[in-house]
Amino acid sequence: MDKVAVFIDGGYLANILKNQFGEARIDFGAFSDKLCGNAERLRTYYYTCMPYQSNPPTEEESKRYAAADRFIYSLKKIPRFEVRLGKLALRGGDFIQKRVDVLISVDLVRMSWGGQIDRAALVTGDSDFVPAVQAAKDAGVLVQLYYHPKFRHDELLQVCDDRFIITRELIDSVRLIEKYRTY
Repeated sequence: MDKVAVFIDGGYLANILKNQFGEARIDFGAFSDKLCGNAERLRTYYYTCMPYQSNPPTEEESKRYAAADRFIYSLKKIPRFEVRLGKLALRGGDFIQKRVDVLISVDLVRMSWGGQIDRAALVTGDSDFVPAVQAAKDAGVLVQLYYHPKFRHDELLQVCDDRFIITRELIDSVRLIEKYRTY
């Protein structure tokens, strides 16, 4: 049976869930399993950054950080699920994620060339991943891209082996019922 690793760009998926699906809350374990189909999910990797906190943090910053911490804690309880944290940097008055793309790329290439996976399910839309996707393909790994048409880069679409749109049907099939939400 094929082994699959799921690589989720958390900021990308959060943006899609917020802007395209009415801030849908999803079961990330079920979402990962759906992307794997009948194959074995070796592991899901979720990449994100913790929110900014000044020193000392404002009340709003503390609340935002605590909510993110609860969310990450809930993700870590999912079987075969890893959370990788990048850094948040202030650039020109805006906060941007740093190291997230590099973490995803390193894990994708390392697992591909290490023979740990047969297939990679990549949830992102950023062309920065093109070299890593090509390296994974060179190692014999089938790379499948899950994306939303409004948030994707054509070069990434072209380099991936298979492309799947994140549809309302997919999101609805893994949507959490609000009263059972864990975060």
